[in-house]
Amino acid sequence: MKQNALSPMAKIWHVVGLIPKGKVSCYGKIADLAGLPGRARYVSRALKLAPKQLNLPWYRVINSQGKISFPENTPAYIEQIQLLRSEDIEVNRGKIKLSTYKWHPDLATLMLELAY
Repeated sequence: MKQNALSPMAKIWHVVGLIPKGKVSCYGKIADLAGLPGRARYVSRALKLAPKQLNLPWYRVINSQGKISFPENTPAYIEQIQLLRSEDIEVNRGKIKLSTYKWHPDLATLMLELAY
């Protein structure tokens, strides 16, 4: 299937799957890279509805302030922190330092993988 024929959710899943180990991205940036500017909340919905067999690194997606979006001390919040730390990403009180861990796709990724 050509990437241009992908559904909006499939585009989001594709972008999330490209986030490398040890890096994070924000909901809005994922939407932009999927060709869906201004649809950050839709990214959250797409991640909630993603089939488990995709094995998406959902935990690498955080909000634009560098924070985990789940309510503090919920099972999902705790799981996300554990998964991020397992990739050597520092998480302090639910916050990740974007200047250190933010994913910046290279030109090849932008041109070849994200041709939406």
